[in-house]
Amino acid sequence: MYGMSGPYLIRGSVSLPEAELMWRFSRSSGPGGQHVNTSDSQVELRFDLARTEALPEVWKARALERLAARLVDGVVSVRASEHRSQWRNRETAAVRLAALLAEAAAPPPKPRRPTRIPRGINERRLREKKQRSETKRGRTGRDWA
Repeated sequence: MYGMSGPYLIRGSVSLPEAELMWRFSRSSGPGGQHVNTSDSQVELRFDLARTEALPEVWKARALERLAARLVDGVVSVRASEHRSQWRNRETAAVRLAALLAEAAAPPPKPRRPTRIPRGINERRLREKKQRSETKRGRTGRDWA
């Protein structure tokens, strides 16, 4: 078997520490062959977000707040069972966890600064509206007979 393709980067130089990842394997309900009922190909990956030292404090606080609904005792868990092989499910779960943490630890977006519409553009819009209204009014059937 191959070595894990980790470390799994979250953002910048911050990555998931292999020592803090807790893996659990079970039988998957997904696709398989003859061998499916004997192999534990479903993967559950757990990461103790509340106690980790790998993330900067600011990121950790942000992630704990945003993932509050998903956490059980400060632990976030991700499941993968799409693939037949445990190996590929491990990869999928680790990548999914890294993406989840990257999104949760991202800084909030900058607030939008409202901008004013230039007067010329607004006037042109109103002129075109008036012209269109005239065109439509000219179509009424009063003069036809």
